[in-house]
Amino acid sequence: MASFVHERISPQACFSLLCQSAKGVDGITNIPTVDDDEYEIFDYISQIASNLAAQRNDLSITSWLAACAPYLNTIMDESDSEKVTEKFLKNISKLVEAADAESEDEDEHLNLCNIEFNLAYGGKILLHQTKLVLKRGHRYGLVGRNGAGKTTLMSAINNGKLEGWPKELKTYYVDSGSNVDNEWEEKNVLDFLKEGNEEKAATELLNKLKFTDVMVMNAIGELSGGWQMKLRLLRAVILHPDILLLDEPTNHLDKATVKWVTSYLTTLTDTTVITVSHDTPFMEELCTDIIHYEKRDGWTHNKLVNYKGRMSAFVEKQPQAKHYFELSTADLKFIFPQPGRLEGIRTSTQKFLELSNVDYTYPGNTAATLTDVNVKMTLSSRVAVIGANGAGKSTLIKMIVGDTKPSNEGKSQLWIHHNLRIAYVAQHSFHHVEQHYEHSPCDYIAWRFKDAYDREKFESQGYKITDEEKARTDDWGLEGIWSRRMKGGILEYEIKKRNVHEKNNKYFSKDELISLGFEKTVRQADEKIAAVDAGLDLRPVTTSEIQKHLDDFGLTQEFGTFGKIKGLSGGQKVKLVLAAAMWNCPHMIVMDEPTNYLDREALGALSAALNEYGGAVLMISHNKEFYSSVCTEEWFVEDGAVKKVGDSSEREMKAVAKKKTFEKEETAQEVLDSAGGNSNANGDKYKDAAQNFWGKSLAKKEIRNFAKAKAKGDVKAMRTILQVPMGKVMPGMEELGDGKDQ
Repeated sequence: MASFVHERISPQACFSLLCQSAKGVDGITNIPTVDDDEYEIFDYISQIASNLAAQRNDLSITSWLAACAPYLNTIMDESDSEKVTEKFLKNISKLVEAADAESEDEDEHLNLCNIEFNLAYGGKILLHQTKLVLKRGHRYGLVGRNGAGKTTLMSAINNGKLEGWPKELKTYYVDSGSNVDNEWEEKNVLDFLKEGNEEKAATELLNKLKFTDVMVMNAIGELSGGWQMKLRLLRAVILHPDILLLDEPTNHLDKATVKWVTSYLTTLTDTTVITVSHDTPFMEELCTDIIHYEKRDGWTHNKLVNYKGRMSAFVEKQPQAKHYFELSTADLKFIFPQPGRLEGIRTSTQKFLELSNVDYTYPGNTAATLTDVNVKMTLSSRVAVIGANGAGKSTLIKMIVGDTKPSNEGKSQLWIHHNLRIAYVAQHSFHHVEQHYEHSPCDYIAWRFKDAYDREKFESQGYKITDEEKARTDDWGLEGIWSRRMKGGILEYEIKKRNVHEKNNKYFSKDELISLGFEKTVRQADEKIAAVDAGLDLRPVTTSEIQKHLDDFGLTQEFGTFGKIKGLSGGQKVKLVLAAAMWNCPHMIVMDEPTNYLDREALGALSAALNEYGGAVLMISHNKEFYSSVCTEEWFVEDGAVKKVGDSSEREMKAVAKKKTFEKEETAQEVLDSAGGNSNANGDKYKDAAQNFWGKSLAKKEIRNFAKAKAKGDVKAMRTILQVPMGKVMPGMEELGDGKDQ
C-alpha cells in the first residue's frame, strides 16, 4: 500500500463517513452542524480517524475502539458506540483501499514491479500473500526484527525467485559479509572490479577510495572487513543495476566512507535501492520509503507494508518501532557469565596485560603499521579502539589476543597474565561457525568445548603448533607439559619426556621452553590449565546446559537446539558467536566490530550486558553511540601511533570464586580432566578419577597411573585401578564397559 495521506482520507471526509455510520443511533439522522451538541465530538473523532487511517497499522477494531468509543460514549450508549465504531472502520477501510489504488495508478509508469507472493525458508513461512511495489529511483529501507527474513527476501529478489518477478530487471546484491565465500576471497582485487568494466575505469574508482597499489594487486581475502565492503560497493557502482540490494552496507566502514556511500546512493535517479541496515542515522539520511514487516490483527503471518518518507516519519506512524533510534533493552536481555578470580590480581585496577615500546610491521612490508605502542589493561578497562579503516586497529588487538607478536621482540615488552582467559569475537568470526553449517548451535559449542579448552582457538594462527615445532618436539623427546608452578617469581613447567620415568620429570621456565622452540606448546598448555582453573572441565557439555547458556544470549531453543547454523540470520549468528566466546567465563572480552548485523534492540542488550560484566572490555567500533555507552577510554590509532584518550575508572570486583561450580545433571562420578595439570604445584595435578568403585579416595600414584592408562586407552588397567568388579559399570566411567569381553 502507499503510505501517504491522500486527500480522500481528510478529516472532512472522515466526518462525513462518521455521520453516515451513526445514522439511526439516538436520533442522529442528519449531518450535525456547528450548532448541534454532537458536532464538536464528531469533529474531534474525525481528526483522530484521519491520522489513524494514515498510519495503516492502526486499521484494527481494537485500536479504533480505544480511540473513538470513549468520546462517542458521551453522546450515546456504550453498545451503540461500539456498533458505530465498527461501521465507521469498515467505511474508512474501503476509502483507504480506494485512495491507495488511485495513488498507485497515478505513477504506475514508475513501477519496476507490482507483485503478490509468498516466501518461506525451510519449513517456516516468512511472508504470506504479501504485496511488493517498487518504484524506479526510490530508496527503500527494509525494516524488521532479526530473523524476520530480510536477507532471505533480498536473496530471493536477487535470484529472481519471487512469484511474478519481472525477469528483465537487472539486480546486484552487496552482501553483508556474514556468509563466507572462499572463492570470492581468493580473487584478485583489480580483476574482480574489472568484471563488468574496463581497467581504466576500475582503477580510477579504486584510487578514489584510496586503495593502495599493494592492496589492488593482492587477493580480496587479505583486505580488512572495511576495505572488502568498499570493494563490494565499487563493483555495484560499475554495474549500474536496475535494483541495488544492500545488506548492512556500513558494516566495518569508517565515517568518511559511510559519507561517500550515502552521497553516491542519494544521487541515483534510475536505480532503485533496497537496504537492510541497523545504522539508523545512515537509513534516515538515505531512505525515501520504508518497507516494514508487520503482523496485524487477523493476519496469521507477516506481510510487507510500505511507508513513504524517512525513518523518522515511519516511527511517527509506528511509535512501537522507536527502538530503531534507541539502545533499548525492553524485550531482550543478554547475561554474561562473571569471570573467575585471576591469580595474583587483587584489585580491578591491577594490570594483567601491558604493551611497552611495541612495533609491528607486516611481513614483506617496509613501513611499520604500528610504532611505539604503550598501553595496559585491567579488570576495570572499558576501551574503544577507534580510527580510520586500515589504520591498524585489528592489528593491535590481534597482538593482544596472541595471533601476532611484535616485530621488535627483544626491544619491546608484550606481557599477558599466564592464566588470563580471553573471549575474542573477530571481525570475520562467522568463518568458524559456518564450517558447521549443517549442525545446530548446541552441537557447535559441544564440539568446540568438549575437552574444556577452546578447540577452535587451538586452530588459530597464534596457537596452532607448526610442523617445525612438531619436529622439534620429536627430536627433543617431549611427551607433554604435565603441570605448572610459580617458583621465586618465575613461571615453571613440569616436562615429561618420552621414555623417561615421571619421577625424573624436570621443570623449565617459560623463557627456556620458548627458546627451545616450544612457544605454541606452552600457549596450549596455558589455555588448558586456565580452563581447568575456571572449572570448565566440570561443566557438562550437554544440550540442556548449552541451551541454558544460549538463552542468556537471546538464542532460543527453536534456533539453538532444533535449528541449523545455516538457517540463522546475521544477527542470530552474532548471538551464537558471542555465546560461544563467553563459554569460558573470560576475564576479558575482545570484540572487532561487534555492532555489525545486530538490530537496535540487540545493541541495547549488548551494551547493558557489557556494563554489568565484571571483566575487561576491548572493542573496535565505528558506532560512537554504542561504544560511548560502554567505554570511558579510547585508543585512537592514526599514522602508526596509538594515543590514549580518557580513563577507565575503578570498578567493583565481580569475580566469582576461583573455580565456578556447575549444577550436575546426573549423579555420575565426578570426572576431572586436567589436560596438563593445574596451576598449583601442590594440588592433585594428575587427578582424573576421584574415587574407586567402592567410594575410597585414590592415592596420587593411583591417579597418575589411571591418567596414563586412559591416555593409552588401556581399559583393563583402568578397571583394575578403580577396582571395578566384573560385570559392573562404574557411574560416570561408562567407557570402561562391564569387563565381560576382556
